[in-house]
Amino acid sequence: MRADIIIRDCMIITMGNAGLIENGLIAVKDGLLVYVGRSVEAPSFEADVIINGGGKIAMPGLINCHTHAAMSLFRGIAEDKPLDVWLREAIWPLESKLRSEDVYYGALLSCLEMIKSGTTCFSDMYFYEDSVAKAALEAGLRCVLSSGIIEAGHKTLGRILLNEAVGLARKYHGAYEGRVSVMLGPHAVYSCSPELLRRVSDEAERLNVGVHIHLAESEVNSDNIKKNYGKSEVKVLGDVGLLRPSLLAAHCIHLSDEDIALLAKHNVKVAYNPVSNMKLASGIPRIKDLLDAGITVGLGTDGPASNNSLDMFDTMKIAALLQKIKYSNPRVLPAKKVIEMATIDGARALGLDGLVGSLEVGKRADLILLDAHKPHLTPLHDVYAALVYSARGSDVDTVIIDGKIIMEKRNVKTLNEDEVMRRAEEKAHDLLSRKNTVRRLARKILRV
Repeated sequence: MRADIIIRDCMIITMGNAGLIENGLIAVKDGLLVYVGRSVEAPSFEADVIINGGGKIAMPGLINCHTHAAMSLFRGIAEDKPLDVWLREAIWPLESKLRSEDVYYGALLSCLEMIKSGTTCFSDMYFYEDSVAKAALEAGLRCVLSSGIIEAGHKTLGRILLNEAVGLARKYHGAYEGRVSVMLGPHAVYSCSPELLRRVSDEAERLNVGVHIHLAESEVNSDNIKKNYGKSEVKVLGDVGLLRPSLLAAHCIHLSDEDIALLAKHNVKVAYNPVSNMKLASGIPRIKDLLDAGITVGLGTDGPASNNSLDMFDTMKIAALLQKIKYSNPRVLPAKKVIEMATIDGARALGLDGLVGSLEVGKRADLILLDAHKPHLTPLHDVYAALVYSARGSDVDTVIIDGKIIMEKRNVKTLNEDEVMRRAEEKAHDLLSRKNTVRRLARKILRV
């Protein structure tokens, strides 16, 4: 039997029905997984590329359910501030200076970082998302793009950004053999009026795309919503028709039991971002309660400005430990469940579980190989625990996305690493020195 790539003699973490496979073999043809199983039971394969998987752990590529990739340019700029101050005094003024080229190089830098730490798919919400698409396609990553929609009292701005988001969906949703998907990205309930959110709901339904929103991240903003509307953020979303299975809600920290029940009733998906939640002191979401209610929870790093890292292995470890502290129970969120959240549950959260998230025949070949021959991964008594509590992004040796080898032996094949870092650093310094000119969006408003 002919294949494009064969990986021999590896340990396989399938995250599917087959579970853990020792001495396994993976065969890839035309971007698909055509065999995942024990080497001794495999048919006879010939392949153009044969990878020795001895001492390696094969697993599905990690899925980052919530980030703002281009914010890598802001890494280390706004430190040790609460969320509202962080946004108002540091981030929003910088974002007012952004140009599409800045976003492209910031996203390209993040794509490089994600590849080198084992992420094969990311869900992004930002501005100039066409530039993020360009960067992701150049890097070889799978992505879900959400063009940011914000109103903040300016109805014309909200209308313009919604139109741009709709245009992005028409152009990219399902494009490049399904490597690019699109959601509509209203920023939050506190920054978008109910009228705008209702229009987002209608457009998403018409386009048959999902919606990606920040939800209940800030206690202050959540309290203000209750004062202004007499109800929680979740109920506001219910009023405008946005509670649906294709809604991806990031953070979900300040939720009541009634809110959780509503999210579960409508099969809303949640992106848990433990590192940024800790760093910005936003609070700790009740992940056990969300899971007990039957809600699908994926993992996200959030942006590099509020996390400083896009390493999903780091996120997995902190995701587990933070919940154990939250519930004062070491049994909460065991290692295998955390890996599910970073793989198959992340795929479910993005509506991609029919394509990726587990290593099963017929799915797209998005997978990573980790070098287990490391002091911190020895001895390997429990591979799930080792991946969550001991492994690091730098242990990733090989990355395959859509059947193409993107990184081999830590060498990224799609990008010039030094050039990407050099250009991104140039853009970051230029952005900081750039005078605060009139925003492009403001110019658009004046022309309307």
